[in-house]
Amino acid sequence: MATGNLASVVVSVDGSEESMNALRWALDNLRLRPDGELVVLHVQPPPNIAAGLNPAPIPFGGPSGFEVPAFTQAIEAHQRRITQAILEHALKICSEKNVDVKTEVIVGDPKEKICEVTANRNADLLVMGCRAIGPLKRMFLGSVSNYCINHVGCPVVVIKGT
Repeated sequence: MATGNLASVVVSVDGSEESMNALRWALDNLRLRPDGELVVLHVQPPPNIAAGLNPAPIPFGGPSGFEVPAFTQAIEAHQRRITQAILEHALKICSEKNVDVKTEVIVGDPKEKICEVTANRNADLLVMGCRAIGPLKRMFLGSVSNYCINHVGCPVVVIKGT
């Protein structure tokens, strides 16, 4: 699929090997224009999604709506470490192929933010991995790749897992 007419390609990576395989595929198969850019994008879920829980309300009519700062800070610090590890791994793959890339980290719902960044960068192509999560999980959780295929304004290449 080598082409020299691509100005901007976004490759979405997360902690999965499928996303790293998508990055490898992009590096091996795509050719950008001389002034083109390949952007490695990681979307970090917001702390309340990552935690999967919120601190319980203060019982017996106590004040509500308070965050537990240490709890939130610990989650955010852990997410930054995860993000750093993901980007280091992605940049190592790029380095092995002698390809310079830009990185972008954004916080939010992955499916929405991937589409938003792809649109904001006027990307010619979005490349992403797809985990084999199974039909039941997909029904309840949804598929990020399926959402992006149906909502992004450019072609999407999905590298499937096994």
